[in-house]
Amino acid sequence: MLYDLNIAWSPGLSSSDLESTLRLSKTLGYDVVALNQTITGPRIPNQPAPITNPIPLLSPPHPSYPASSAITTTSTTSSSSLPPKSLPTILRRATLEITDPSTTNYRLSDFVRAYDLLALRPTSDKSFTWACNGTTDPPALISLDLTRPLGYHIHHRTAMAAVHRGSRFEICYSQAIRLSPSNPESARARSIFIGNVQSLLRATKGRGIVISSEAKSALGLRGPADVVNLMAVWGLGPEKGFEAMGAGARAVVVNEGVRRRGFRGVVDIVKVAEGGPEKPKPEEGEDTNGNGKQGKKQQKQKGGSNGQQQQQGQGQQSGQKRKNNDKAGRIGGGGGGGGGQQKPNKKMRKEGKA
Repeated sequence: MLYDLNIAWSPGLSSSDLESTLRLSKTLGYDVVALNQTITGPRIPNQPAPITNPIPLLSPPHPSYPASSAITTTSTTSSSSLPPKSLPTILRRATLEITDPSTTNYRLSDFVRAYDLLALRPTSDKSFTWACNGTTDPPALISLDLTRPLGYHIHHRTAMAAVHRGSRFEICYSQAIRLSPSNPESARARSIFIGNVQSLLRATKGRGIVISSEAKSALGLRGPADVVNLMAVWGLGPEKGFEAMGAGARAVVVNEGVRRRGFRGVVDIVKVAEGGPEKPKPEEGEDTNGNGKQGKKQQKQKGGSNGQQQQQGQGQQSGQKRKNNDKAGRIGGGGGGGGGQQKPNKKMRKEGKA
């Protein structure tokens, strides 16, 4: 299965454009996609108010998520007009642009409960370090705007600390594709994008990478083979490229599902064990095999006859041993010359008389 965990969504997006984008992603081979709502710093709520999810529900929940994940939503698009067979499985995601982490940390748990996936987009060195190491719960994804100069160096220890915590770094290839080649600013942004991708791959050594599109329309989508070839040019091998869209992205979805379905994100009850058919209790006079009193008597008689046969066989063997010992003693006494008394010969008697 292939995953695209970032398709841009906004409240002003028309249902026809959204439908065409989702159908094209299904045609290209993506089985699971995520509609992403980007929330900038000023729009992140700081007051302790409930957070609602405005992204519409267009498909049944993912099998990894509980059925109760359909929490409060202010849907503006009806899902009845979109046939489910032509659409992939759709998740709902939020991306928070973080500049000052001190005003956002305590609201992350609320966003986790409201959305299926939560991603952080740090815009400074302080927020990047906080997203990798300082959050109470590790975010599912750390998504960077690679078309702008980061202003800081991605260190290997910081990046691998985030990977070991369970977070994944996201590379959105549509950030470079949607830039027009005729514009000099776009060419500059594309070169910055390639340099940032290479620095991220150098820091992580290709581990913990998830490839998404961040397509704002159907024109921003590309097939899996095209994306893998493009990432191979930028420094990511083909095997890790397919893994970034398959097994790596699936691990993010499954871990987030267990986090919401299991107890404290650690213990997950898959299925309650069921007992087998109970055996009937033996009645009085019956053993565990179902034999009654007559069966016990027959067993005793069989046991007694077997014991008598064994005793007779042992007696015959002991008698044969005694006979063999007697024969051996007689033969040994005759040949030993003095071992036993012998009768005098006739010649010896005649010589004695003479």
